[in-house]
Amino acid sequence: MLFNSIDFAIFLPIVFFIYWFITNKNLKLQNILIVISSYIFYGWWDWRFLSLILFSTIIDYNIGLLLSKLENIRKRKILLWISLLANLSFLGFFKYYNFFLDNFITAFSFFGTEIKANSLNIILPIGISFYTFQTLSYTIDIYKRKLKPTKDFIAFSAFVSFFPQLVAGPIERATNLLPQFYKKRKFKYNQAVDGMQQILWGLFKKIVIADNCAEYANTIFNNSSEYSGSTLALGAFFFAFQIYGDFSGYSDIAIGTSRLFGFNLKQNFASPYFSRNIAEFWRRWHISLSSWFRDYLYIPLGGSRGGNGNTIRNIFIVFIVSGFWHGANWTFIVWGALNAIYFLPIFLTNNNRNYLTIVAKGKYFPTLKEIFLMLSTFILTTFAWIFFRAENIQHAINYILKIMSSSLFNMPYFMGIRKAGMVLILIVFFLIIEWLGREQQYAIKKIEFINSKLFKWGFYYFIAILIFLYGAKSNDFIYFQF
Repeated sequence: MLFNSIDFAIFLPIVFFIYWFITNKNLKLQNILIVISSYIFYGWWDWRFLSLILFSTIIDYNIGLLLSKLENIRKRKILLWISLLANLSFLGFFKYYNFFLDNFITAFSFFGTEIKANSLNIILPIGISFYTFQTLSYTIDIYKRKLKPTKDFIAFSAFVSFFPQLVAGPIERATNLLPQFYKKRKFKYNQAVDGMQQILWGLFKKIVIADNCAEYANTIFNNSSEYSGSTLALGAFFFAFQIYGDFSGYSDIAIGTSRLFGFNLKQNFASPYFSRNIAEFWRRWHISLSSWFRDYLYIPLGGSRGGNGNTIRNIFIVFIVSGFWHGANWTFIVWGALNAIYFLPIFLTNNNRNYLTIVAKGKYFPTLKEIFLMLSTFILTTFAWIFFRAENIQHAINYILKIMSSSLFNMPYFMGIRKAGMVLILIVFFLIIEWLGREQQYAIKKIEFINSKLFKWGFYYFIAILIFLYGAKSNDFIYFQF
């Protein structure tokens, strides 16, 4: 079920009404309703894959209980590995089986040995990368004694399958989200209004920005050999805003929807395109995944301990694994490695913690230096996005070579470029709102501080009208494929 669908527009009010007006006096019933609603939400896509969520829930719930009863280090490690292998085996089979098989065949063919093996027509379960990491963090935290296991199976099931963030995050930690299922929740009008405002902004990002950018990004990337370097650069620009609007829009809708039910999820995007270097970008982009890899991969590998050699190795491992997490294609691996190359000089010169607060905090305008740093970081990020979007490595290389040709200085042209001008205007409007609200959890929260009710409601209606006008071309969310 898509957030930007009629189905969800019907589903959400029904669940909201039952939750607050029928089950509101019984916490257990509310949690049961969340589990049932979450399974309906996910099963709307394909009910067969509900078994995977149920399996992960049962495995990690029971392993969590067993870990709390054992003191023997060897036995605790065995249980941890059972959880890791069980969860990652499903993820590996559905997401990476054909990738490894095809590369295995190619490797042997290179040495003159032909191997016959058939690829499988495997459907990738949506959200499997997200809920797998969420359940793994629960088991790992119990193993490290950072968390006590729950004995409430319903609450744990609700934590694993919580529908607002089930299929594309944010990836929540049990330490933050799970305790919220234990506490009685009361309806708070201000919290609900805040949630609706964030949902509105998320829908704007997705429907008005991302889906319009997608139309032109797809046109240019899918026919890149026909266009000039300047047009391809414009295509990369459109994709940069497509993926940001799409993914951060989903996160806003997920966080806002959670607030409607009395839950608080952590911020997942914090104005990443206003970053002054790549290190700051990765602190602000997909925060829940970046922090997951930091805590459960980078630090266990040794982090920055053990000298520069080990640190460089660990950084490359984290970025490459992050790229591979996004998809079974060499383009994602190169994208991850390229970001590691961007990040390393900053880290090795101890400049990775330079920009911990938002740019131009408390000011309306940045300095010329800050503008230069933001533009430089955005260009590097957009360059890397070319690999992320390309069909394969050769496509990405050809795309980049064309951008670097003399045709970069031609006027961009493609069918529909005049209509694309309107999208560029919308992007400028979007950036202005994001800039003004960059210190808030989501941009239009800044509107709350304006005293004029007429202006506030006029702004909200304007956003709603734009969503309605552009809603006809709404697409699936990009991160459903991850």
